Amino acid sequence: MASITIGQMEAQISAAIINFEKEYMGRGPKEIKTYIIKDMIFIRLKGVLTPAEEQLAKTDDGANLIKRIRVQLLESAKVLLNSIIREITGCTVLSLHSDISTKTGERIIVFTLNEDLEEDLIASR
Repeated sequence: MASITIGQMEAQISAAIINFEKEYMGRGPKEIKTYIIKDMIFIRLKGVLTPAEEQLAKTDDGANLIKRIRVQLLESAKVLLNSIIREITGCTVLSLHSDISTKTGERIIVFTLNEDLEEDLIASR
């Protein structure tokens, strides 16, 4: 198997998450950046709110509703997301953490893995 760089794997993960967002959530982010840090994958998505959600987020009740719905949607897709990460990295996902800002329209997703992926990729070069 040809060795892959950290940047190449980060790009593969970003592309897979964009596809997931489009297919599962109904639209993709305006921007995405993935970082592999030790045994974690940190993904920052910008521009994830729909126009309707942006309007809803103008009130506290609306912002809380968006957060609850988005958390529930991600929770229900956890098995799919874990399998996407496993397929790309070869690592088992131990946990998934996420939050969304209704003020900035950003979401972060953090996967913790069963091994130090960053070290593995550096060692394989």
